[in-house]
Amino acid sequence: MSHCKDCEPAQESHFVAYTSVVLGWIDEPFFGLMEKMFKNTAEVMADKLSIPFFETMVFLGLGRYSYRPEKKDTYRTKCFWDEARRRNIQMREFHLGPIGDAFVATFTYKDGDKEKKKTLLFDGLPRPGLKDSPSLKWMDNKGIMKTKFKEAGLPIADGGVTWTKSQAIKIFNRIQKPIITKPNLGSRSRHTMIHINTLEDLMVGFKKAKKLSPLVIVEEELRGYLFRGTLVNQKIVAVIKRDQPEVTGDGIHTLQHLLDEENKRPERQGPIYHIIPIDKEAEIELKRQNVKLDDVIEKGKVITFSQKTSRSCGGTTTDVTDIIHPDNKEMLENVGKLLNDPLVGVDFIIEDITKSWKEEQHSGIIECNSLPFIDLHHYPLFGKPVNVAGKLWDLVLPESHID
Repeated sequence: MSHCKDCEPAQESHFVAYTSVVLGWIDEPFFGLMEKMFKNTAEVMADKLSIPFFETMVFLGLGRYSYRPEKKDTYRTKCFWDEARRRNIQMREFHLGPIGDAFVATFTYKDGDKEKKKTLLFDGLPRPGLKDSPSLKWMDNKGIMKTKFKEAGLPIADGGVTWTKSQAIKIFNRIQKPIITKPNLGSRSRHTMIHINTLEDLMVGFKKAKKLSPLVIVEEELRGYLFRGTLVNQKIVAVIKRDQPEVTGDGIHTLQHLLDEENKRPERQGPIYHIIPIDKEAEIELKRQNVKLDDVIEKGKVITFSQKTSRSCGGTTTDVTDIIHPDNKEMLENVGKLLNDPLVGVDFIIEDITKSWKEEQHSGIIECNSLPFIDLHHYPLFGKPVNVAGKLWDLVLPESHID
């Protein structure tokens, strides 16, 4: 798989991503019928058969277990695994070739006077109980999410979903500029294009999004900063502000000097945060802002080097859990109630998190995540960390769990 700049921070096969969406459409009626006919039987059978399947694959030498986080594991996995260790929960991850993220957790709990062991099987992160919430089928689908959230009175960006260029142009002509394009299904801002003001750029963004998904979201670009709120058991447990790689002018030094000083920050030397690169994407972003590296930037002016907020691209994070406005907290928890799912990440844009979303015309929710990167809250660059992994384990484990 060749490197794709639009896929950063995590590369994904365009063919696999596109094909999986199409296959999902094809098999949805079949699996929907099976679910209605057998209700929870499929989940029960999968839970009972998965571990024997893992053991068989390991015995045959086709699969393997790892008993501690590996280099290729995400920081989401690592922080959750670290919390399991602190609670004396035995974790192992099953690997089948390049495929991982299948976990088996074993812990001890009290049942009256007796100590018993329980095994929990999950992908990525656990959810309490066996039955999946109905919203898991659509919360990651941006088009469906927009429709349901609009009906519920939740703030979203104006726009629509399309698979044709002509329809994309109709949406573009109808909504306020600038606009953004992104795949209808996908995460981590892959193949997302922002600051679109012309039909020419619309076609560029449309084609980028089409590489990952047959359907493309074309919507108004909301104004403000990007925030991630994580809900556990329908309650907000942490909120993080995600910033693009940027520096702020002081009216004295050149942009190059400000960049060099920012890149000296110890936290940027890895492994979580990284220096801000000057690459083709940065050059395009600087040109858009009409600035050069040898320009002296006026005091207080923010210069960005990428459209992405990823830490691997030089982005930063700031914990804002304690300062979020009550209206914004209520709005996010209303999302949790609507989805009725125990674990949700909500991405939203707003100018000032300390003010109500009701006071801003161009704030709103941009997407939901059924498997959120909780490590964003564990390792903020600024502000205090929030142990979201611990809150999730508290929800998943029985009250009689023995540490």
